[in-house]
Amino acid sequence: MISFRALLPCLALTVLFPVLAQAQTLTPDMLRPVRDGFVAPEDLPLRKTAPDRIEGLPSTDPQLRTTPDRPAPSRVSQVPGQLPTYGLPAANAAADTGYDSLNRKRKKPKYYPAQVKPKPPVGPGSQPPPLVAPVVSGRVRVAPPPSDFANKPPLPPAMAGTIVGQPLRKRLRIDDDPFGAVGDYVGSFLVKGAVELSAGHDTNPGRLAVPQGSPFYVIAPELLAVSDWERHAVVADLRGSFTGYGNNLTPGASGTPLSAPIDIDRPFFTGHIDGRLDVSRDTRLLGQGRLLVSTDNPGSPNIQAGLQKYPIYTSVGGTFGFDQNFNRLQISGGATVDRTDYQWSKLTDGTSSSNDDRNFTQYGGISRVSYDLRPGLKPFVEVQGDSRVHDLRLDRSGFARDSAGGYAKGGTSFEFSRLLTGEIAVGYAMRDYVDPRLNRLEGLLVSSSLVWTATPLTTAKFYSDTTITETTLPGTSGVLTHIYTVEVDHDFRRWLTAIGKFTWGELDYQGANRKDKIYTLSGEAIYKMSRNLWLRGTLRRDWLDSNLPGNSTVSTVVMLGVRVQH
Repeated sequence: MISFRALLPCLALTVLFPVLAQAQTLTPDMLRPVRDGFVAPEDLPLRKTAPDRIEGLPSTDPQLRTTPDRPAPSRVSQVPGQLPTYGLPAANAAADTGYDSLNRKRKKPKYYPAQVKPKPPVGPGSQPPPLVAPVVSGRVRVAPPPSDFANKPPLPPAMAGTIVGQPLRKRLRIDDDPFGAVGDYVGSFLVKGAVELSAGHDTNPGRLAVPQGSPFYVIAPELLAVSDWERHAVVADLRGSFTGYGNNLTPGASGTPLSAPIDIDRPFFTGHIDGRLDVSRDTRLLGQGRLLVSTDNPGSPNIQAGLQKYPIYTSVGGTFGFDQNFNRLQISGGATVDRTDYQWSKLTDGTSSSNDDRNFTQYGGISRVSYDLRPGLKPFVEVQGDSRVHDLRLDRSGFARDSAGGYAKGGTSFEFSRLLTGEIAVGYAMRDYVDPRLNRLEGLLVSSSLVWTATPLTTAKFYSDTTITETTLPGTSGVLTHIYTVEVDHDFRRWLTAIGKFTWGELDYQGANRKDKIYTLSGEAIYKMSRNLWLRGTLRRDWLDSNLPGNSTVSTVVMLGVRVQH
């Protein structure tokens, strides 16, 4: 119904105005897709009356423009939340490896194997460029070549690393000891050997109250063998010496026996062989065999009067134990056994006396617990106990010398910036004897080994140790010995070293009310001619200060020697 009502007006117009209702002719202007495209340009009601182009101004005719219409640039972006961009974007045309002001990661250039990489650009802290040689009288003055490169044959290209494609040669590590022994490989062991020959004069070799001097010589061989294995290890360190004197001591005019032998030649040897069996990464089995050959020290009250020469004693023993790591916790333990035997003493009258009462066997054990608290700091606690059984129940004075004792100490090992390294511990030592007439031997225990690298040329060392030794003095339990040593080494040159050493100590003969104090001051100079030949000079002064009259002694030692090593 609504459609019929809309058609009625259209039919009326057709009847009343037949001419206006004729169909229109289709022309190309009617399909122009531009504004006012259905009207001819001359019939536009808003046509332009001014000329199309004014001299000096760009053309406004759309058909004459060479570029399409573009919106005018705006200082404010048409898109909400987006800022307009001006100029070129950052890192434009910087390539894949160029500089990027936005600090974005760039691709690194790739080099084929053994290709020489370019040097980085010069920056702050770089060496200044070489100076241009000055011009003198129109000629360039050339400086003489440095001595390190003068008059030397050129290196082969393979050694100089100038062959194309050859990998760069690694720089050798700087030798910390350029005059140290090199050694030889025997199988999988690195073996180093040396022998030192010395001669000098001692103003009091027998450490008598009335000094008697004598020239002397020393022959001291050394041998060190270290395994070079990926797992397990064996180390053998053997050192010995023989000191021979040109003169024998002369007894007093009254015929009183000397407190030192007539023949004062002395042998000495100390050596140990250490082994380690790596069961696993955290479990290791340890073993050590040791040997000591020596005599009583000159001036000791244990030396019999009227001796022809020093009796030699031998101490041989071993330790068998384990070492277990539990993360930072380390537990070590072992069993020890040692045997000490003395030779018979030869007297000046041609007779001999037995020293079997001084022979004994020692059984013991030692354990240590340490914890790696932080890098360079490892505190520990160590406990040791032993029992000494003598071959004879009673000694020459009628005392039963069998005893049991040990020590307990706590300390730490440390390493501070590689300038101060070492270990220090403090504890208590004691020993009880079977004979009730012998009091308990006890005292403070101090042990340390510190190394301070003051400068690259100067090193200071500090050592201390406490020991409990046997004695033959009647009514004396034993000797508690404290020894402290300070040493300073200075290298004037790599081949010239000076060593200063000061040692002091105290010997407490508990039960005999005797206390001896010892002091030693020495200076030493070492001239290293090569790796295989050293020269050594030593000057030493020894003091023995005893609280008992007639037992204090003084001695001065001068010695020159040569050391041959490989």
